[in-house]
Amino acid sequence: MIRAGTALVDITPPAGLALSGFAARSEPALGAHDPLTVRAIVVEDTALVVADVIGLHGDMARRVREKCVLPADNVVVAALHTHGGPVSMIGRLSHQADTAYLERLEAACVHAIDQAAASTRPARLTAGWGTDPGVTRNRRRADGTIDSCLPVLRIRDTDGGLIAMITAYACHPVVLGADNRLWTADYPHYVRERLEAANPDAMALFLTGCAGDANTGHSAHASISLASSTYRSFESAQAYGERIADAACQAGEVPLGEHVSVANHILHLGFERRETEAPEALAERWYRERGTADPARAALLTHWIAWATEMAGRSLEPVEARVSVLNWGGVPIVALPGEIFAETALQIRQSIPCKPSFIIGFAEDNPGYIPPESEYAFGGYEVDEAHRYYGLPATFAAGSAEALAEAAIALLTRRTL
Repeated sequence: MIRAGTALVDITPPAGLALSGFAARSEPALGAHDPLTVRAIVVEDTALVVADVIGLHGDMARRVREKCVLPADNVVVAALHTHGGPVSMIGRLSHQADTAYLERLEAACVHAIDQAAASTRPARLTAGWGTDPGVTRNRRRADGTIDSCLPVLRIRDTDGGLIAMITAYACHPVVLGADNRLWTADYPHYVRERLEAANPDAMALFLTGCAGDANTGHSAHASISLASSTYRSFESAQAYGERIADAACQAGEVPLGEHVSVANHILHLGFERRETEAPEALAERWYRERGTADPARAALLTHWIAWATEMAGRSLEPVEARVSVLNWGGVPIVALPGEIFAETALQIRQSIPCKPSFIIGFAEDNPGYIPPESEYAFGGYEVDEAHRYYGLPATFAAGSAEALAEAAIALLTRRTL
């Protein structure tokens, strides 16, 4: 048998800190709707930890891996990518981070891993597919690709009791819009709540899949608004989350093996400039537009002006990217950095035999959107604009997503899964 353990650490910030994820939102948080957490699962000498924030900087993720009790190469650190959390990355997403909170977040990730490692006990793994909950939609085009897979992995003790239940789904945690000023894990909160209500002694771990071009049906530009909406409400988030949880509960349980391993690959991703105007001309044009813009648009333009004056002219130095594959009993968990599109996930899935598999984004680092080459012709927020809000000098170069997929496939191919 293998050994497995879990841990949960509260990371709910105080009211008054800046929320992250919507350029249109400039007012601080008023309080918490639901607790933000760090959740860790250790299987043998490997770990998977997920924090309820929009992203973790690669430097922080590396420190977490190096500080915890497990070998650094055996740990995958990921973010839930909720847009109802605090600023969690220095120099990204256009808000100044609270350094005291970042220290707390980093310590919580380390503590969760260490606590999970200390609590391991004999366990067995099972896996299955949940039914398609029908929640995710391609937000760029009505006929666009989606990844509707719902893998489920259960960890049980020697008596059959459930220790943990893991599921993943590729849908942006942005049911709540820019008008929300309460800390929240968005719809994943309700997924976990429903799963834990059905299994009171277990911890639920939700992993956000490759959701760079997917949410519940609105465009990215629809979030440049401070207007409230019954569609983007906590009631909607609950309905979506419970639908996903109910589908996950229907997953079968196929016993898995006892082999546990991890493999990683480091590569470097380059950039390409999409803007045709000089940064000075862009800043001037946006400055003039801001004078008559509505508050939400004006807030966005403020970020863009700062980008044009401070970031646009910087050299295009490649960014390090880490691709990881955890093998838990024969089920692969592929972890990719940044905001990855469904097409990339499906490209990787094609290389995996017909068995439950997890392909997640926002792992190790979240430097921004990494679209597949086929999406560049369509432009749009994710291709032409998002790098400004993320604090990048330009868009990731075409072929970057394919390089990540090829790295993941190479790791999967050379491992017995």
